[in-house]
Amino acid sequence: MIWQLRLAHLYPDHMNIYGDRGNVITLQQRCRWRGIACAIVPVGPGATVDWSSIDIAFFGGGQDSGQALIAADFLERQGPALRTAIDDGLVVLAICGGYQLLGHYFLTHTGQRLPGISALDVYTVGGKERLIGNVVVETNPDVFRPAFRLVGFENHSGRTFLGAGVRPLGRALVGRGNNGEDRTEGAVYRNTIGCYLHGSLLPKNPQLADHLIVTALRRRYGDAVALAPLDDALELKAQRVMIERMLRMRQ
Repeated sequence: MIWQLRLAHLYPDHMNIYGDRGNVITLQQRCRWRGIACAIVPVGPGATVDWSSIDIAFFGGGQDSGQALIAADFLERQGPALRTAIDDGLVVLAICGGYQLLGHYFLTHTGQRLPGISALDVYTVGGKERLIGNVVVETNPDVFRPAFRLVGFENHSGRTFLGAGVRPLGRALVGRGNNGEDRTEGAVYRNTIGCYLHGSLLPKNPQLADHLIVTALRRRYGDAVALAPLDDALELKAQRVMIERMLRMRQ
């Protein structure tokens, strides 16, 4: 039996900054190495999507101007069905601007209010200072067992605050995280993860990439699914060196 996954890439021409497209490439390649078919479904403005046929969705980040261009289309055309799919356990990774639009709203620093689809119980308020730099995150042990560390890069003016309906992805050991105040980074609801980790995120963190893949496979094919291991020695060594370097610089 050949396992098959369908991955929806939301607004790839508008929401693709700081290498975010690399997350889609990584998911597809890690599937290919295991003999898993992973079809990419680009979702642009005006597209019609059968979200019941989608296993993973990726929504990258973009400039505030790019975000504004697709916000209405996302809210009106994709919002209701995507929110239902998320409630039903669809696997989603959303970065920066995509993360913000999954929440209730993003109030930019210029006062423009971009409504989100309220799939995540978060809201975002723009600040005048950008939060920029490398990030190390200790993942939430209530979400990932065992917990592990992620590396990434943040560059955002929005300050995102979490409501009671989500759990943080983790705690920022290095970097500013969601809002520069409470040390949280990202948000998790069911199988949806939003965060500010560019870089791109998944090539640097194969543990998270495989978490998304196996979760999507189990949702479609049952809980007995297990992934064949890959040789991630180089990726994990690079990750470890980067984490150790950033933690030393923090001291």
